Amino acid sequence: MILLNRLITGVCKLFKRNGSVYPGYFIYDILKQHKVLEEVKYPKYVIAISGSSGKGSTTDLVNHILTDAGYDVCYNKSGSNGVLAAVTLILNNCNLKGEFKHDVLLLECDERHLKLIFGKNKITHLAVTNITRDQPPRNGEPDVVFKDILKVVDEKTKLIINADDPLVNTMSFLFNNEKITYGVGKTKDSYLKNRIEATDYAYCPICKSKMVYEYYHYGHIGSYYCKNGDYKRGNPDYEATDVDFEKHSFKINGQSIYLNKDVLYAVYYTVAAYAIAKSMGIEDEVIIKAINDDKTLAKRGKVLSLDGRKLTMLESKNENNLSYYQSIRYIKNQKGKKTIILGFDNVSRRYKFNDLSWLWDVDFELLNDKNIDKIFCIGRFRYDVVTRLSFTGIETDKIVLVDDLNNLLQLVKEESVGDIYTMVCFDMTANIYKLIKDDENEKV
Repeated sequence: MILLNRLITGVCKLFKRNGSVYPGYFIYDILKQHKVLEEVKYPKYVIAISGSSGKGSTTDLVNHILTDAGYDVCYNKSGSNGVLAAVTLILNNCNLKGEFKHDVLLLECDERHLKLIFGKNKITHLAVTNITRDQPPRNGEPDVVFKDILKVVDEKTKLIINADDPLVNTMSFLFNNEKITYGVGKTKDSYLKNRIEATDYAYCPICKSKMVYEYYHYGHIGSYYCKNGDYKRGNPDYEATDVDFEKHSFKINGQSIYLNKDVLYAVYYTVAAYAIAKSMGIEDEVIIKAINDDKTLAKRGKVLSLDGRKLTMLESKNENNLSYYQSIRYIKNQKGKKTIILGFDNVSRRYKFNDLSWLWDVDFELLNDKNIDKIFCIGRFRYDVVTRLSFTGIETDKIVLVDDLNNLLQLVKEESVGDIYTMVCFDMTANIYKLIKDDENEKV
């Protein structure tokens, strides 16, 4: 299977096709080799990073830290995180004896595919970033997803847990494994009353009473406790404090850390990566040097220019209202007049359900702001987006429907002012990026 996997990968590259998934598809789905990964002789370190959001950025930063620390790391840089991509990657990095050829296997893993990629006795380190309502037609409730993640944990797995997520933090008492917890302390943007009615996790897992929050970061993520004393966030082993977005810095246990993007989720993936590296026994000075001195670029949030106007590309994950919420909060916190590009062509790359109910969970009401000049609605579902925005109280003349994506940049130039922010899903980001580069080339 290893030779076959390499052969198919080579053919994909020859025809300039994406070879990150198809070889695994052929072996796993066509040939029905569902046990193929169980035959692999894994290295000393097998690190899986999973969760509803943030796992890709966390994985990139962990790779950066481990590589700086001298480890030979193999990871899914492409971002393909399902079982088919895992089969392709792992088999391509084995010798003919089935022995993995690197010091570390580091995988960003889809929450529902984690159990398909790894059975028990495989993962040495498991990090869970958060569990929120995400892709409801596929995942159902967060509890369903969480139970799937738990299936890969055995007594030897080191757990790296986001203590700010009360669902994820239940791993602290569900297992007697070695554990490291991390979290983010109160920031200037934390709030006392949750804005979102559809909170994913609100009740104590032990006595079922409603939990009390000292503050929220977003959704059900924050500092909480059970009023009966049965359950609480506690004090994480590694906590981000003194968060200063303007200075791109925060502290972990008193040590200054560079922040490569001035958004809250960047604080989370940085402290998560720090905790994962610590779980492997890497010294503080090595981790901090990798983050502070050998700076890595943020995976998401490219900053470009359009006719002298700053254009920030924010990627928001479809079917995940809290991903959009963080993008909206970021835009709200920026100064001056602002223009937003909003929309998508595909609800999901995994299935064709095209369920849009999640749009009504997104707090688009926050965009009803005097500093927002225009909102350009693009993509195949632009009419659905406009319909959702029509219930926010935003003035109708601020909402611009763009029927032809090729006209987008011209409309933005002629009909709007201020800095520009794209709040779109991954596929649409590539389309807009190409438009901007083509526009630049026309000026040369």
